[in-house]
Amino acid sequence: MTSNSTIAYIGIGSNLGDKISNCRRAIEEMGHVPGCQVAACSALFKTEPEGVIEQDWFINCVSKVTTERSPIQLIKALLSIEHAMGRRRRKRWEARIIDLDILLFGQEVMRSHDLVIPHPLLHKRRFVLEPLAQLAPDLIHPVLKTTIGQLLHGLPKGPSVDYAGELV
Repeated sequence: MTSNSTIAYIGIGSNLGDKISNCRRAIEEMGHVPGCQVAACSALFKTEPEGVIEQDWFINCVSKVTTERSPIQLIKALLSIEHAMGRRRRKRWEARIIDLDILLFGQEVMRSHDLVIPHPLLHKRRFVLEPLAQLAPDLIHPVLKTTIGQLLHGLPKGPSVDYAGELV
């Protein structure tokens, strides 16, 4: 990691097609983004859909990425990966071949029309906190000033999140 690199955590999910392969491919593609390096990945988790529940369960994981890109440059690269993999955004919470979200970008806090960091629902989603806590349980949420592990432990019982195996 260079002095101008930032650690970002990317949420990854798929509930269409070969979900595990979709997640693997997205991680591989993130590693090809100039100025980005995938440093670590959580295990895979099978998770119950939220929002629109009449769809197949998801496979979710989180990747730790070191990047020299800005948050806007990174989200554009992630959206480009989604598009190249066949994702078409039509309506909120629909089934998707791949979903890539910036969860955290260093300790940055930003709110724009295109991007909110930290992810605004991060602290409420077990399917994000379980894998994120594998990678960085002591990381402090830059707005809530609480560790990821504490956020996970404080979640009420909700949709099911089950270990689904290792990525490799």
